[in-house]
Amino acid sequence: MTHQDVANFSESWGLLFLFSMFVVAIAYAFWPSNGKKFTDAGHRPLDEE
Repeated sequence: MTHQDVANFSESWGLLFLFSMFVVAIAYAFWPSNGKKFTDAGHRPLDEE
């Protein structure tokens, strides 16, 4: 296996891997059950104790 073979493999499958991780992160951020958690975290710096 040459360096060129490894580079071609990582370019193609690495792109698919990073794109799938991006899609998972976006899905997690917009999942309806996570809305309250993110809202609470966003208001936490403004809360006075």
